[in-house]
Amino acid sequence: MHIALREVHDSDLPVFFRQMNDPEALRMAAFIPPDPADRDAFTTHWQTIRRSRDVVRTILGDGDVIGSAAVYGDPGEREVTYWVDRAYWGKGVATAALRALLAEVTDRPLYARAAADNTGSLRVLEKCGFERSAHARGFARARGEVIEEVVLHLAG
Repeated sequence: MHIALREVHDSDLPVFFRQMNDPEALRMAAFIPPDPADRDAFTTHWQTIRRSRDVVRTILGDGDVIGSAAVYGDPGEREVTYWVDRAYWGKGVATAALRALLAEVTDRPLYARAAADNTGSLRVLEKCGFERSAHARGFARARGEVIEEVVLHLAG
C-alpha cells in the first residue's frame, strides 16, 4: 500500500469523525475529547487546528483517506499525534505516515504520549526514533479511570 500525506480537505472531516467514533479505537487511544460523538465540538476543534500554525495532514492509503497525523504545540514542546482507521492497524500505515510527517517537520525535540498498554502505538513511535522518557498517570475518558501513560521524545 502506498502511504502519502496531504493537506486536510473539508471532505476528509466526515471520514475523521467516523474513524474517531470507533469504540475500540477510542478505548485504545484512551485520552479523548469529552464527547467524541459531539459533531459540533468536533467541527469547532478541526476549524481551530486548521487555522493554527500546527502541521495537520490527512493520511492517504492508495489514495483513500485512512487517518490523520499532526505536529502541534509550542516550539520546544511540540507533540506528534496520529489516528489511523482500525481496518489498517498492524499494516505499517501509522509508521509510514509518522515517518513522512517527521521528514516534513524537522523541528526537534518532539514529544509523544500513549497509554502504557497501547503497545501498537508505542511500537510505531519507537520505530520512528522516539525514546521513552517518562511515565505519567492521567484520567482516560475513554476508560473512565486513571491509567498509566508513557511520554516519549525525539531528540535533535
